[in-house]
Amino acid sequence: MQREKLKPQVLLFGLVSLLNDAASEMIYPLLPVFLTTTLGATPVIVGIIEGAADGLASILKYFAGAISDRLPRRKPLVVIGYALAAGSRALIAVAGRWPSVLTARLIDRTGKGVRSAPRDAIIADVTPVEQRGRAFGFQRALDHTGAIVGPLMALALLQGLHLQMRTVFMIAVIPGAIGVAMLIAFLREEPRAPKTSATTRPSSGLPFRFWHAIAAIALFSLANSSDAFLILQAHHAGVSTAMLPLLWAAHHVIKALFSTRAGALSDRIDRRKLLVAGWSSYAVIYFIFPYAHALTFFVALFILYAIPFTLAEGAERAWIADLVPAEARGKSFGVYYLANGMCVLAGTVLFGWIYEHVSVHAAFDTGAALALAAAILVITRRR
Repeated sequence: MQREKLKPQVLLFGLVSLLNDAASEMIYPLLPVFLTTTLGATPVIVGIIEGAADGLASILKYFAGAISDRLPRRKPLVVIGYALAAGSRALIAVAGRWPSVLTARLIDRTGKGVRSAPRDAIIADVTPVEQRGRAFGFQRALDHTGAIVGPLMALALLQGLHLQMRTVFMIAVIPGAIGVAMLIAFLREEPRAPKTSATTRPSSGLPFRFWHAIAAIALFSLANSSDAFLILQAHHAGVSTAMLPLLWAAHHVIKALFSTRAGALSDRIDRRKLLVAGWSSYAVIYFIFPYAHALTFFVALFILYAIPFTLAEGAERAWIADLVPAEARGKSFGVYYLANGMCVLAGTVLFGWIYEHVSVHAAFDTGAALALAAAILVITRRR
């Protein structure tokens, strides 16, 4: 039986995600080194910057998702969100002190906060339930493809053309701007009847099973601290600055290749099985990570580190969409992103403090233990 094609909106979001993530990942693998060596930031400051940025994004995702349920179209929020992200990269390029990078990251994450829940709600709105895992997996796969292209572009610019990091950051503005133009020109959305407070209660459509799912996801998010620490650990262990983008690209190759398939698999089996497998493998990788001291070992670990997210990302979002009615979909994704981001914020600050004041091993072991606890919580409730 031939599978139905994905909707045009899903395909468009995939392409825009590719461009936007290519732009972001030209910067992200270099940012911890840029902050610590060029701007004089400490590991704790790196953690605060990343955690504060993601925390702000998560709060805004909740409000943007809830607001999008009340609007006739979600498109304006999506376009504004991607535009803010594109503009923030120029500010990083001209930053003279780390607070300027913090401001740029807050603008970037404001954009992510405004666009993410409405975008995912549109994907869920246009996709039949039996294809949701595949649709979300496809969007994530193209997102990760951009995360391969971006670091490779950064590596070519740094090593091939011998450009400075600031110049690379400025060039990163271009792909994101192209993605914004594509959304403005091609995103089509059927208008919906706007909802008012008189017709929709704030608590409607969010059953207990949804909150149980959110609790499990939040616990894993507490374990899932900023990946900047993995990059810092690799750099401290001897991996050169120019090789960091290559490591990050290798990590995203697996995500790009298998996210769509893993999402489609979640349409055929209990999605929770993929979450348990993904989060358990995350715990194992986190436990091993501090023992790496060679480039080959780091390459293998960064590739393996893609497995938890390949298995879980599409299944996670499809699971959320399954648990709520359509009229509360934007809000449910907003709650999902809020819980996720606030726990990532707490987890990132906690990891940074343990990393700096206790030990590297203690920081990674704490993350591994929390991930295992989240996997156990997923299986404590029947489907």
